[in-house]
Amino acid sequence: MSENPSAPHRRNPGPAVMQFTRYWLPGVIALVGVVLIVLGHAAYSNSTSSHSLESATGVALLLVALIVWMINWMYRLSIRSNIDREEEERAREHFARTGRWPEDEDPHERNGAR
Repeated sequence: MSENPSAPHRRNPGPAVMQFTRYWLPGVIALVGVVLIVLGHAAYSNSTSSHSLESATGVALLLVALIVWMINWMYRLSIRSNIDREEEERAREHFARTGRWPEDEDPHERNGAR
């Protein structure tokens, strides 16, 4: 089996990396945001004080955590959508060959036993 040496190698990230990216990364960012809000005593003022800056940075980090989580969620939705399209395409090809939808067939007929 020869592979094209110029083709880029695509490595499948392990489950630990996927779990970290999906849940732990946004969680850690949110946790740091909450800590900054607490350290800033949830202060808000018009003057530029260190407490209000800490609180504002904490709120910004909470928003960043939400954005990271939503990007991961939308990516998973797009992957699932592609899988659904591929399954639908296979079903349409089966219908074009046999005139019947795969889910309408008797399971015994698919195996050749009648």
